[in-house]
Amino acid sequence: MSEAMIEAISWLSVAATMAILALYEFRFAIRARRPTERVARQAHETLREEWFAAISTTPGTEVLAVQTLRNSLMSASVTASTAVLGLVGAVTLSAPLLRESFILGGMPMFTPRLALELVLLVLLLSSLISSAMAVRYYTHAGFIGAMPVGSEARQRWTATGGLYVRRAGVLYGRGLRNLILLSPVLTGIVYPSAGPVAAILVVRGLQRFDRLSKQTRSVHHPEA
Repeated sequence: MSEAMIEAISWLSVAATMAILALYEFRFAIRARRPTERVARQAHETLREEWFAAISTTPGTEVLAVQTLRNSLMSASVTASTAVLGLVGAVTLSAPLLRESFILGGMPMFTPRLALELVLLVLLLSSLISSAMAVRYYTHAGFIGAMPVGSEARQRWTATGGLYVRRAGVLYGRGLRNLILLSPVLTGIVYPSAGPVAAILVVRGLQRFDRLSKQTRSVHHPEA
């Protein structure tokens, strides 16, 4: 098999890997806009907001609120730390090759491997930013949750606290999701032809997480 044919197969594999992941995310975005459909991510956003509203009307739950938000904050911190380590490692491996290409040829040779490495960097950076912002929102929500229930300040900030918890959950989920999407990208870097297979497996796994259980669906749609 000629070198040109091998590179063409590699490009097709990279394109197929990215297309599978992009089409699934696009399909989810379309489903999320339909008011008649419920997916797990939407239900969990509502769950967090309703949880904060519930503890804001129940005296004596201040410590419970702080502990719960602290656990969520630690989870987002772990995701951010993982993204930082991955980003540093990816930059350490990719930067010398890019620098050498610039010095020798003036422009780096855009190969399938380089394309996947750039996608890898984007996913890691996006995961880091999302997780860091989730930590920020959880921190602010923790201060609000620690206010005495029934106090004037708590009542004034309750709606904001619910919004912060909802946003933090969305950002945390996005950061964690981007780390999961790294699997087919890393597989494609090692062996391009295996990238589409890994992407299909990841999408199948994400479908299970994004699908609401029958019990949860009946809670949101009693008539179903």
